[in-house]
Amino acid sequence: QVQFVESGGGLMQPGGSLRLSCAASGTMFRNAAMGWYRQAPGKQRELVARISSGGNTYYADSVRGRFSISRDSAKNTVFLQMNSLKPEDTGVYYCNSVPPNWGLPGDGWGQGTQVTVSS
Repeated sequence: QVQFVESGGGLMQPGGSLRLSCAASGTMFRNAAMGWYRQAPGKQRELVARISSGGNTYYADSVRGRFSISRDSAKNTVFLQMNSLKPEDTGVYYCNSVPPNWGLPGDGWGQGTQVTVSS
């Protein structure tokens, strides 16, 4: 089973940048579409960015043009570059695989990393 460890979160002022990292263990990583999910306070967990095994990307409307997802398959790592941060980007960020139906994975969740955007 693949395990994920997220890091890189923190407190940032609006307009700032953060780079999140996700280290994955397990042999399924290289063939899996990977995503970054966000759970804002009081809201459901949502997919904000996805990258296929071939490098195709998807972004939620709320982050398109500001966030960039990438992966280093040789190092089993996924990144999320977050620019022009807004207070509404606040939440716990998790990485996980993205199932074929683009629903939420049922397992494999790590601890996540907290991102707080506030002045």
